[in-house]
Amino acid sequence: MRVLYFTDTFLPKIDGVAISIRNFSELLVQRGHEFLICSPKYGEGDFDRMGDHIHVERFRSGYLPSYPDIKVVLPSPQKIKRIIREFKPDLVHIHTPGLLGQYGVNATEKYGIPTIGTYHTLMSEQDMYVSFYRLFKLDKLFSRVNKFNKKLTVKDLEKVEKSDKFNIRKKIILKICNNLYDRCDLVISPSHLLKKQLLEFGLKKPITVVSNGMDLKRFKGEIKTLNTDSPKLLHVGRISYEKNCDVIIKSFSLIQEKIPKATLTIIGDGPAIPSLKKQAENLGIAEKVIFTGFLPNTELHNHYPLYDAFMTASTMETQGLVILESIACGLPAVGVDSYAIPELIHDNKNGYIAEPFAADEIAEKTIQLLSDPVKYKEFSKASIEIASHHEMSRCVDAMEEVYKSVASQTDKAKKNTLMNMMLSMMPDFPEIPGIPNLPNMDDLAKGFNEFTDIKRFTDWDKKD
Repeated sequence: MRVLYFTDTFLPKIDGVAISIRNFSELLVQRGHEFLICSPKYGEGDFDRMGDHIHVERFRSGYLPSYPDIKVVLPSPQKIKRIIREFKPDLVHIHTPGLLGQYGVNATEKYGIPTIGTYHTLMSEQDMYVSFYRLFKLDKLFSRVNKFNKKLTVKDLEKVEKSDKFNIRKKIILKICNNLYDRCDLVISPSHLLKKQLLEFGLKKPITVVSNGMDLKRFKGEIKTLNTDSPKLLHVGRISYEKNCDVIIKSFSLIQEKIPKATLTIIGDGPAIPSLKKQAENLGIAEKVIFTGFLPNTELHNHYPLYDAFMTASTMETQGLVILESIACGLPAVGVDSYAIPELIHDNKNGYIAEPFAADEIAEKTIQLLSDPVKYKEFSKASIEIASHHEMSRCVDAMEEVYKSVASQTDKAKKNTLMNMMLSMMPDFPEIPGIPNLPNMDDLAKGFNEFTDIKRFTDWDKKD
């Protein structure tokens, strides 16, 4: 079978979507299938193939100034037409609802290709990156203001941002995502709890649950014994604002009051790192919070066993690969009651579940976990058992069955929408030698911040 992927995020950028795509494509190739992956250009580290049967086509892209890792891919309708004509896919798999995903689903309608979409990411929970104040870098501007005027802080902006739990931006993003997935023939959810949520969101197409899976030969743990003297807590992942790492650091400051020798290690990189380091410093726990930066996934299985418990406060996990990796290595975990997390962290079985954003409850549950060696050992054993249900070969079996079922629908009608007609008349964005990607809003944001240079304004009173 020839499968065409569309994704707005892929290697060399490391995240759950990229790892899932790599794992499934590499294992399905061993069963005789062939893949072509359409993904953004990143520049350094890009590659155009993974072995003989996985090819990668890169598309020119810019990025959001509020989060450079989020790529904005320019329309390339002629390139997509060429790819479909030459590759002749039996099936298209949409992995993201970003622009490249939108271009992909438009093409599948135009050419009548059976289509699957995986709901990897809750884009509506990343709405802060398209907020006015982050796009124009007003958060950094406010940080600069705060050096001179303690009454004006980034938190003032964040209070406005969070004043509406499900604001208009979230609703618009959710509508766009649902529209894309309802144009697929079938939707894959990585977890049963997310499937339930997607049905509540009003998704109309059939939904099948297929876990992203885990290589249990690599992430293989043993039943752990509690380190009662100086427990080592761990958080792993993309360190971005929507992951709520600030809640974890606040929780850890409360844990420190009861267990002074405890440490917290945060593995990963992302735009929230500077503010988290500042938070730890302000709370007086900077020496106890260790930021390792990015570590390759190929090394993580050696790090998890060095710790005693995993912590997360993320409220947007569709499955949570790092949670799965940690429990597979035998770590009990503490998380929050949101989306797919309770499917991996079973309350009072392999860890504890707290209410979202409740730093005091997360701290209380973690202290409870670290105070009972007998229950801790039971939780560690349960973590390994829960992770065993996500063994990768089982997930590949399930994905292959889904592929065969949807690809057999060879009588799919072609649909030439207004958007398709507009794209078909549009030329591809020209390649400019020496410029791998397109201009972005960063220049506009930079100009805005230069115009509002706070140091200039605060020096006015010193002039004659």
